[in-house]
Amino acid sequence: MSKPFDHSDKVDASAVEKQIVDDSSSQFSGTLEGVGRDYELKCGLINKCFQEEIGFGRYQMQLFVLTGLGWLADNLWLQGLAVVLPQIQQEFNPTHVEYAVLAEFAGLIVGATTWGILADVIGRKVSFNITLFIAGLFGLAAGGAPNFVAFSSLIAFMGFGVGGNLPVDGALYLEHIPQSHQWTLTLLSVWWAIGQLISSLISWVFIVNFSCDSSIPAGECPKSQNMGWRYTIYTLGAITLLMFICRFFIFDLQESSKYLVAQGRDEEAIKVLEHIARRNGRTISLKLSDLQAVSGPTTPKALPKIHTTIRSSLSGLSLSHIRPLFSTNRLGVNTSLIIMVWGLIGIAYPLFNAYLPLYLAAEGSSSGSNDVNETYRNYAIISVLSIPGSFIACAVVDYTRGTGRWLVGGRKLTLAVSTMLTGLFLFLFTTSKTAAAVLGYSCASSLTQNAMYGVLYAYTPEVFPAPHRGTGDALCSALNRVGGFIAPLIKIATTPTSGTASNITANGPVFVSAALLMVAAVLTILLPIETAGRMAL
Repeated sequence: MSKPFDHSDKVDASAVEKQIVDDSSSQFSGTLEGVGRDYELKCGLINKCFQEEIGFGRYQMQLFVLTGLGWLADNLWLQGLAVVLPQIQQEFNPTHVEYAVLAEFAGLIVGATTWGILADVIGRKVSFNITLFIAGLFGLAAGGAPNFVAFSSLIAFMGFGVGGNLPVDGALYLEHIPQSHQWTLTLLSVWWAIGQLISSLISWVFIVNFSCDSSIPAGECPKSQNMGWRYTIYTLGAITLLMFICRFFIFDLQESSKYLVAQGRDEEAIKVLEHIARRNGRTISLKLSDLQAVSGPTTPKALPKIHTTIRSSLSGLSLSHIRPLFSTNRLGVNTSLIIMVWGLIGIAYPLFNAYLPLYLAAEGSSSGSNDVNETYRNYAIISVLSIPGSFIACAVVDYTRGTGRWLVGGRKLTLAVSTMLTGLFLFLFTTSKTAAAVLGYSCASSLTQNAMYGVLYAYTPEVFPAPHRGTGDALCSALNRVGGFIAPLIKIATTPTSGTASNITANGPVFVSAALLMVAAVLTILLPIETAGRMAL
């Protein structure tokens, strides 16, 4: 049992520091890097308040759902674009339909960088609320696009909005939960799987019933007979705007208390903690004097002018938040490796998943089946099988065995194993000779890659301290999106535009995806920091 907070008129700062370190010595030892000691101690007080007084209650449960909508929206649109590509190809007949994915990831790159850095500059709350509005607005507009260029342009703007969800939402959620429930950050990946499932079910209904016959040559399919993909995009846009309404108008979102103390706004941080405690039916004993005992009275940092903030964010030159991520050798190595892992997975994941309906249709044609209904039915089955991956990851991410530098279990091992298994199943996918084998290996890879992303999205914000968490997440997410930008180029380069391709040529993109995942798994093992059982700063 930890000691109660001391609220005497004159609080001894050294005593407060000793109390925090005594209560959390195992958490702080060797893990606090990239932040000042004052912030470190205030963070210890806030963590203690969440763990022992606020707990995981009504506020956190609602935040889990609304934050999960960000995960849902991200994959909703990634998979939503994937499922309409065959029909867009048939109606618009672009030289390479993969350019639509290229446009989406161009928007995602800018969005992830901009909104992630803004989260550290002006706070999590604004970014959290506005991203879904932008995504929904331009997503709806994309459904009415008159040609392929207009469609790709609108999808790029949609990507700019949705790209900010994951780096911002993960940081915001982590900073509002007690250490005992940090495993729920991994569980958020179930929303990622639900996003894929919703896209597959919507497309199955609309595309199968409102699309041109597959025998009609590309470019000769009239809009009036090919409204299925437009209905799909309209529905996804409406769902995204509905999620924005739930976030902005229904939920009383509070700014992150850890962000506030990092900005010198201690009094506001205490008010936020008191508000969350009331929502949970609790009271807190932490007072402003406890925080001021660490550093004395603080002066809130002035927010930069809007145009200055936007210019800095768009250029990615927020070096004051980047340098601390490399402040020590250990943290610098970990930051470099995790960014590389994100980049490799960023190429590998869309290289397979963004074109999965095309692969399924191609495999169906090679086996004598060209049934659109069967293609989208299989895609829905694959989407359902991804959901258990989140629960499997949750079951093992907090379990570690061993001492010192040798630990078995936890975030790193779970991430490495799930990544390696995903690569293995993709290799096996390329050897499939029957429709059943194609579906089976696709389902297996769907399960393991959802577990992979669940751990990746949990580990990354945990390993970065809150004052620079948005920037760290932004760097990882931006490189992930750069990888997604590269994926269509690899797909174009390895896929023949005409003629009959050999099995090896047709599966070239999948081979590349599997190989990159194997390399990412090796890099994961080399990460020097394990976050299982640690309080997040």
